[in-house]
Amino acid sequence: MSDDLVVAAAKDGDPDAWRELYRAHAGRLVVWLAARASSDSAISPEDVAAETWLTAAAKIKTFDGSSHDFGGWLFGIGRKLASNTRHRDARRRTDAVAEVPDRIGVDGIEQHVAGQDRVRALLSELSPRERDVLACLEVVGLDVAQTAEALGMSAVAVRVARHRALNRLRRVITEDLDTAAAPVGS
Repeated sequence: MSDDLVVAAAKDGDPDAWRELYRAHAGRLVVWLAARASSDSAISPEDVAAETWLTAAAKIKTFDGSSHDFGGWLFGIGRKLASNTRHRDARRRTDAVAEVPDRIGVDGIEQHVAGQDRVRALLSELSPRERDVLACLEVVGLDVAQTAEALGMSAVAVRVARHRALNRLRRVITEDLDTAAAPVGS
């Protein structure tokens, strides 16, 4: 596969090409890394994303493909760096300080936290692989090929994981709704 003009220019160090690649992928990368966040709050998704871009810049000469393919390659680098960070975090545990959102009034904090807890509970029903696939496809907006590249999976495995994850979430939500609608004492 040959490089497109943007990738070829980035390999030659063209700052405009790097800006174009950055605009296309930077925001999605941070969102995706935040979904895969480590347990250590001292390591932010932005830190891992910055390290990902530095690694990509150092290794761009080894990349072959289009600017579209670059996204999957970049997310693959991010996945490996995030994994290394998680392993390092497991050895060096720190306790996070609770952060209070400043855009939510005092009355809305409980509701905000309850909503976050509900999302975490739903996502805990999925395997890590299924969570990663949904984060790539549904949150970040990668396509199947980019997700496969980013996660080191085949495209078929990505589709299967997405299908299973969505079915599992539908089942859990339906069970929750049925439980909530059931008359008290039945």
